[in-house]
Amino acid sequence: MTIPHQTRPEIDQGVSPRGDLLSQQGFDELFDRLKQWHAFTEHVERGALNWITPEVVKHAAGLVRHGIVIPTALPLNKIPGPDNNKPALHFMTEMTDREGEPGCNKDFIGLDFHGKAVSHLDALSHITYRGMLFGGRTSRDVVSTLGTTWAGVDTLGPIVTRGVLLDIARFRNVKWLEPGDAVTKEEILEYETWSGVSIDTGDCVLLRSGHFARRNSLGAWNPDSAAAGLDVSAMELFHERKISVLGGDGDSDVRPSRVANVDSPIHVLALTAMGIPLLDNLDLELLGQVCETNKTKTFMATIAPLNVPGGTGSPINVVGVL
Repeated sequence: MTIPHQTRPEIDQGVSPRGDLLSQQGFDELFDRLKQWHAFTEHVERGALNWITPEVVKHAAGLVRHGIVIPTALPLNKIPGPDNNKPALHFMTEMTDREGEPGCNKDFIGLDFHGKAVSHLDALSHITYRGMLFGGRTSRDVVSTLGTTWAGVDTLGPIVTRGVLLDIARFRNVKWLEPGDAVTKEEILEYETWSGVSIDTGDCVLLRSGHFARRNSLGAWNPDSAAAGLDVSAMELFHERKISVLGGDGDSDVRPSRVANVDSPIHVLALTAMGIPLLDNLDLELLGQVCETNKTKTFMATIAPLNVPGGTGSPINVVGVL
């Protein structure tokens, strides 16, 4: 069923239009219920990626029918703005300025990628809750100025699995979800019926809210203050279905937060409780168009984070192949 567009408050009001806040006590109970710290006996630091078996990979590869390859990484943004307070650095370190062949040009790139302007992957060492990382380690014990010794991005390696696009903007028949709007478990279940696709074990689930369609049309704003995203109830469904990766065109969290005293509840539940790596700030506009044209919401997802020893994440280009 297509949910009709509703009038939303202005994004600078700092008010979400959906329901009451969840208390921190209620969130703590949900955290403990969804916690998967003892679900895996081997490669615990890989968390929910353990659900991706060779059979899951083979099934994902079998989805390729058309040979269409869709990138999702944003271009490196070197221009300051409300959603880019730490612009990327890019300058030349060597340019051809001598006689002889061959000439050579070299450049430097610097990124503070945990933000809103860079497509990136969050490793399980990125977020703590109640003083602990996924698995029960503390940052004090495993994180130093040299990086992390637990659940770093270098433990994840290339990821190939089935991608499932939750194109909620298209489902609602709107250009984009307004900042502050939340996608609930119930709506995702309705979306499954509408699309004919069921989320399954090992999936990479990507939420298209239309964030970049809105940004391209209306201009940039600060997504730290106002953004469409997932309601915490969605995490109950993802726990039941044993997904392995979660992401979207925002950072998955609805903002303002719908949980008292917890700014990024989806980050907490995904990374810290369930061990699910997150994919933030993907440009899903082309993927949404191609999936619509080909009447599918599934594809082979390939995710290859940089091999950064002790890194808490990595810039990323998730590639969908149909």
